[in-house]
Amino acid sequence: MQRVKQTSSTPGGKSKASSQTARAVLSLREMLVQGRFRPGERIREVPLAAELKVSRIPLHLALERLAHEGFLEIRPTRGFVVQRFSTEDIYDAIELRGLLEGAAARLAAERYKHPSELSALHATSYEILTLVRRTKKLTMETFNLYIDLNARFHSGLLDLSHSRMLRRAIQQACSLPFASPSAFLKRQYISSDLWELFLISADQHCGIVDAIANRDAMRAEILTREHARVARRNLEDALRNSELPPDMAGARLIELSLSVRPSTSR
Repeated sequence: MQRVKQTSSTPGGKSKASSQTARAVLSLREMLVQGRFRPGERIREVPLAAELKVSRIPLHLALERLAHEGFLEIRPTRGFVVQRFSTEDIYDAIELRGLLEGAAARLAAERYKHPSELSALHATSYEILTLVRRTKKLTMETFNLYIDLNARFHSGLLDLSHSRMLRRAIQQACSLPFASPSAFLKRQYISSDLWELFLISADQHCGIVDAIANRDAMRAEILTREHARVARRNLEDALRNSELPPDMAGARLIELSLSVRPSTSR
């Protein structure tokens, strides 16, 4: 008897699944950081899907994304298993990503041949700036849009470098939690305290594109490295203002130390 696939091929179905995956990624990342799971614990997909009110496929995609970010490990016999990591690991990885993306921006300024090559990156940076300026408080919908646009910007910047070696190195650097430019916590859209950092980040996108367009390779590199440090400040604030009690079971999934190295960005 022929088996029938129960998947949606309609645009609306794809959009719904994508929305569920984005929501699941944010929720799971928050749960992991807040110590909801213990290091070494296996993620049980069926009850988790019910708790998050998402279907199994979007949840599995979300788990795969978090495994790529380094939060989870995929084991052949146990599925997705929770990792332990430290703030030092995270901050080092963010700094490394900044160095590598800075090199990508410098190469982009040196290698592009025609202004038309920058049109997509310029359009994305303007779209991000318009989004954050017109919205005084992000909703979940606009926050997900910001995350998508931000990922598109960073991907486009890397494309302009025309460097396979940099692409490989950045992918490896982003394999630790929060090193990815798309790794956010829910608090980062709820909190009004962090709104200024979204504005700074949006302005930096535009500055990076302008520097590349003017072939100012050094400025493009410096701005891009500074841009990564804003991501670090954003994360530091989100972690420092976490309300979880220090003795909560599993709270040491991330070794939160409020005496971590101060950010060099001001």
